[in-house]
Amino acid sequence: MAKRRHNTIFRQLRDKIRNREARLGVIGLGYVGLPLAVEMAKAGLVVYGIDVDTRKVRAINRGVSYVQDVPSELLTDLVKTRKLKATTDYRILRKCDVIDICVPTPLRKTKDPDISYIIAAVDHIQTHLHKGQLIILESTTYPGTTEEVILPRLEQTGLKVGRDFFLAFSPERVDPGNKQYTTSTIPKVVGGITKQCTRIACELYKTCIVKVVPVSSSTVAEMVKLLENTFRSVNIGLVNEMCLMCDRMNIDVWEVIEAAGTKPFGFLKHYPGPGLGGHCIPIDPFYLSWKAKMAGFEPRFIELAGQINSSMPDYVVSKINDALNEARKSVKASKVLILGAAYKRDVSDTRESPALDIMRILLEKGARVSYADPHVPSVQIDGKRIRRIALNPRVLRSHDCAVIVTDHGAFDYDMIVKHSRRIVDTRNALRKYRSSKIRRI
Repeated sequence: MAKRRHNTIFRQLRDKIRNREARLGVIGLGYVGLPLAVEMAKAGLVVYGIDVDTRKVRAINRGVSYVQDVPSELLTDLVKTRKLKATTDYRILRKCDVIDICVPTPLRKTKDPDISYIIAAVDHIQTHLHKGQLIILESTTYPGTTEEVILPRLEQTGLKVGRDFFLAFSPERVDPGNKQYTTSTIPKVVGGITKQCTRIACELYKTCIVKVVPVSSSTVAEMVKLLENTFRSVNIGLVNEMCLMCDRMNIDVWEVIEAAGTKPFGFLKHYPGPGLGGHCIPIDPFYLSWKAKMAGFEPRFIELAGQINSSMPDYVVSKINDALNEARKSVKASKVLILGAAYKRDVSDTRESPALDIMRILLEKGARVSYADPHVPSVQIDGKRIRRIALNPRVLRSHDCAVIVTDHGAFDYDMIVKHSRRIVDTRNALRKYRSSKIRRI
């Protein structure tokens, strides 16, 4: 009898999803949550977006997007057709058949995982949990979070996973600004607490994702995300170390990489840069490292890559110092113009951006720092708000050094080269230019 009830609950939810009758709640409306909510609403589900930030809620309900990959026109249509609504009221979870958690997972100052936002979301879900609901965590976290942290809290209600409700983990794979690989076209890895949990979560994602990849457990799915980003971190750490090494040997690391990239197998091009940015790659390896240490394993390779990558902003400042020294100037009191505050090309996201670290170090050394970025109107450095300045020939000539930290497509590089006194290029953006005023990392 209990098995029949369990099967009935599963079939009812599956049919709701297939018939686009399921109501979805998305907790956290940032770079991950909003695009997901939009894709699900486009697929025909009714979606409730939940966030503590009233500004985000008001913007969504007005049809105004604050996420670059979500057009305001599309958001307006979904709001008008009542497929998408945002709220700060967690009581809406009572109406939801599916709840997707997309909250931030930062690091503490000690580099330990901070899952307080996940726990807060789960506490709200626990209050409104009822039979037949599917709960999915998308926030990046350490292996075991779904099973060891979320599951016990939800089962405190007396409901049983796999019988009364379903629980799974599916790592977000958002790449802001990427036009080719979007929320709907990036394959979705899904791992549930039970087989039925995996199956029903896959049913949900199949409504709007081109390819869904089931794995054997939520822990495997959690580890998948950490492997993906640790792979990037370690390889970037390797090429950053090659950059430092080539600098000592007076070898052009960019030429080395391009030549090595002609090998049709066994080599994957990665490029050096001013440091890691974004929410994932600078943070996820620390989640894995922390969990490994809890299991008694010392992840030396991963931590070494993290140390090298973290040192790159200091290396960039040393290059700025060298460029200024050639003109018999010191960093102190010199005017330095940072070109690009976002962590990557053609986006507005400044999370963990190395540009902020470079600006902070320069300010500590007494430099007079300005920045230009077509996508970022202002930044905050140690509590101080700095607003961008317009990029034009006069501004370039008025600064002692220009530093290309983010190679935005909107920058006029001909103008930058022509009117800058000296340039430090951290992205090889000026590869086609030959000038004594240019220093490359």
